Amino acid sequence: MKSAAEVRARLDVVDYLVDDGLAMAVFLALRLGKPLLLEGEPGVGKTAAAKALSLALETPLIRLQCYEGLTAGEALYEWNYQRQLLAIRLAEARQEKLTDADLFTAEFLQERPILRAVRHAGPVPPVLLIDEIDRADDEFEALLFEFLGEAAITVPELGTFTASRPPVVVLTSNRSRDLHDALRRRCLYHWIEFPAPARAAEIVRRSVPGATEPLIRSAAEFIGRVRGLELDKAPGLAETIDWVSALSALGVTDLTDAAVVSTLGTIAKTPDDRTAVALAAHQETP
Repeated sequence: MKSAAEVRARLDVVDYLVDDGLAMAVFLALRLGKPLLLEGEPGVGKTAAAKALSLALETPLIRLQCYEGLTAGEALYEWNYQRQLLAIRLAEARQEKLTDADLFTAEFLQERPILRAVRHAGPVPPVLLIDEIDRADDEFEALLFEFLGEAAITVPELGTFTASRPPVVVLTSNRSRDLHDALRRRCLYHWIEFPAPARAAEIVRRSVPGATEPLIRSAAEFIGRVRGLELDKAPGLAETIDWVSALSALGVTDLTDAAVVSTLGTIAKTPDDRTAVALAAHQETP
């Protein structure tokens, strides 16, 4: 892509709407070959950005979902111990002896998402999504430094694999903990804000084409006001889309107090939030 405007247009084609800031961040990440770290509240579209980018580039999406206790074997690579054991038994049956050099070869190497992205052989680099990096342990970040800085992974037994075409790397974080400065230095950065009601309505319109225009507008405006309340978990775009989808499935064409209350489970995720949102609906809707 030759400009931020083209990024914005290509993402628009796959129904992912971006503002100028995110379009520029994606363009620079592509042009400079740098990982892009996206932060923002849950539900604002960080993961969807990587998915949309893979569609826009017409290239595979490789996803690594992070969680506490994630290990190198699950993220980078591991050895196929069952095949190694089988090879040992076959060698014993033939009265042959295998050395470590025989067992730790590419034949027995199992690629996990990051190594798979490095070794991708297609004409266009894949998009590698490292999702919710803040959920992984601090130690896991250190495993990524070589890859993020050099698009390379070192396997001690085999050497260093370096990507012929560096993958497009998108990391996401909900800021549940602070990330290491060394990781941040290796990435470009962008904070995704929750969109204003008019833009939120346009996003919902693309995602729920069957919903009526009055319902989309009033729902987007209501969510905008609800986000100003003291909630445990403010609803994001994902919840807004789920909510309008639910209302549309129920045949609701315009927002009412009863419609909000009957579908609270799509936007309010704690008992206190249900009470607060229901009260707001009672005060603001017919």
